Amino acid sequence: MSLTRFTRRAGLVAAASALLALSACGGGEEKAASGAPETITFSILSAEGQASAGPLWEPLLADMEAAIGIPVEPFFGSNYTVLVEAMRGNQTQVAWFSAKPALEAIDRADAEVIARTVNREGQDSYRSTLIVKTGSGITLDDVLACGQRYDFGIGDAQSTSGTLAPLAFLFNPRGINPTECFKTVRAANHQANAFAVATGMVDVATSNTTNTVFLVRQNPSVAEQITEIWQSPPIPESGILVRGDLDPATKEKIRSFFLTYGQGEGVEAERQRQVLAGLEYSQFRAADDAYLNPVRELVADQKLTEARARGDNEAAAEAQAELERLRALREVQP
Repeated sequence: MSLTRFTRRAGLVAAASALLALSACGGGEEKAASGAPETITFSILSAEGQASAGPLWEPLLADMEAAIGIPVEPFFGSNYTVLVEAMRGNQTQVAWFSAKPALEAIDRADAEVIARTVNREGQDSYRSTLIVKTGSGITLDDVLACGQRYDFGIGDAQSTSGTLAPLAFLFNPRGINPTECFKTVRAANHQANAFAVATGMVDVATSNTTNTVFLVRQNPSVAEQITEIWQSPPIPESGILVRGDLDPATKEKIRSFFLTYGQGEGVEAERQRQVLAGLEYSQFRAADDAYLNPVRELVADQKLTEARARGDNEAAAEAQAELERLRALREVQP
């Protein structure tokens, strides 16, 4: 698969943006045609951007194309909502999503989880972080003292590690509203927030341990300017999702491709492992949407906090019931 085929998918961003307006007006969803599709479009949620992420994903998607016998084209973007709407409107059929957008795709686009990612150390989770400029002297206690002293960089509203996890794990339990705590609050992707901290545009920002790895590898001078002052508990890693109405035979080919990629012995398996290493992965592990339940808890916790803040007792009761259901489910699961 050539880099040209990667770049020509940029037009899909505009098409997916149009889908937002269409859905807002009650436009219907497209359904997959019966039988195998002529092309598979693979959506990649890339906070790092196409220029850096494209070369890393190109070999894997070329291998996927060869394995399933259908042309595979990528669709890069850092806007979570647009990418979910792209899948909902059948502009994309397969996606690599972090946990919160994956839930959105399941709920809004009838998507199905077929695999979850495992990092090079064998872990299938990562952590949200707070970062400050190295040498700034800013501590976590300073941040939590609020007082509108600092400019704060938060993630996309749908970001698991950039927004949801720091709210649920750090700010909500302390009754802290970032918009009231900080001097200014700006939303951006992880890479933009990291550069903003490194250059002094913001004093503190959210990030995650995966972004730290990419920065060390691709922008070591920027990584040196950043210090972590907080890490969250583990968050489920990203997953591979497919549209639920995708042709079953094609869906099974895609599932088999990911679950066997880089496994086994021999020259080809080793080459595939090198491709995975470039993505900071060691394998794709079988999964269904139950692996996202910890993130569902975070979502329910955030809904509960917001409902209580606006005095909506009915919404608070619903969120509380969902939170208790998920916690009970966690207790009985092995």
